[in-house]
Amino acid sequence: MKKLLICVLLITFGSCKQKEHRSAEIVQPETSSKIEVKDSLISEPIEVVLKSFDGLADTTFVRLADFSDDFVYDMRYATENNFLKAKVYDCAECYTRVKTAKALIEANKTFMEKGVKIKFFDCYRPNSVQYKMWEIVPNPQYVANPVKGSIHNKGGAVDITLVDLEGNELDMGTDFDFFGKRAYHDNFDLPETIVRNRKLLKETMEAYGFWSIRTEWWHYNLSAASNDKVANFRWECN
Repeated sequence: MKKLLICVLLITFGSCKQKEHRSAEIVQPETSSKIEVKDSLISEPIEVVLKSFDGLADTTFVRLADFSDDFVYDMRYATENNFLKAKVYDCAECYTRVKTAKALIEANKTFMEKGVKIKFFDCYRPNSVQYKMWEIVPNPQYVANPVKGSIHNKGGAVDITLVDLEGNELDMGTDFDFFGKRAYHDNFDLPETIVRNRKLLKETMEAYGFWSIRTEWWHYNLSAASNDKVANFRWECN
C-alpha cells in the first residue's frame, strides 16, 4: 500500500514539474532580415518649349523669356537695389514689343558667338510705373516725365549689360544707373578692358537697330520703336 502511494506521488509530482517546465518555455518571435527600401525619385529635366513669333504683330507685347532662354535677368526696379531705393514693379518680368524682342534675340546670338550674352536690368515699363518713379525723383535728368513718357514706356528700350556664359558680368566701369561722367560712352579715360567691353556692347547693339544714350552705357533704344505709342500694359504676377 505504501509503495502504491509513493508511486502515485512520484507520478503526480513529476507531471507537475513537467507542466511547469513547458509553461516556462519562451517562444521567440521570428526575426526578419528584410529592409524596406523606398523607390528613389529621379527627376528628369523639364524640356522648355519656347513660343513662336508666328502670327504676332510687331507691336504686340511679349514676355521675352517665352521666346528665348539665352538671356540673364536682374530686374532692378522689382527690388530696392536701384537709384530710387524703392520697388516700383510688382514682380520681375521683362516684356518688350515683338519687334524689339526679335532684334534682341538676334543680337544675343552674335554676342554668344563671342562668349557673352545679354543681362537685363529693365525692359518695357508701364506708364503708371513711370509716374511712380517721377513721384520719387521728379527730375528729368534722371527720370523721364511720365506725361510725355519714355521709350521704355513704348516697349522699345532696354537697360542691359553683358555677362560671360557662366553668368559673370563684364566690367563696364560702373554699376547700372550710375549717373556721372564715368558712365558716359564718350569717356575713354578708363582702363582698356572697360572701353573694349563697352565697345563690344555698343557696336553689336547698333548693328541690330539700336541706338544709345551718350550718358548711359547700359541704355539702348530700338530705332523702329521710336514712333510707337506710350503704353500702360500691365503683366500678371504669378
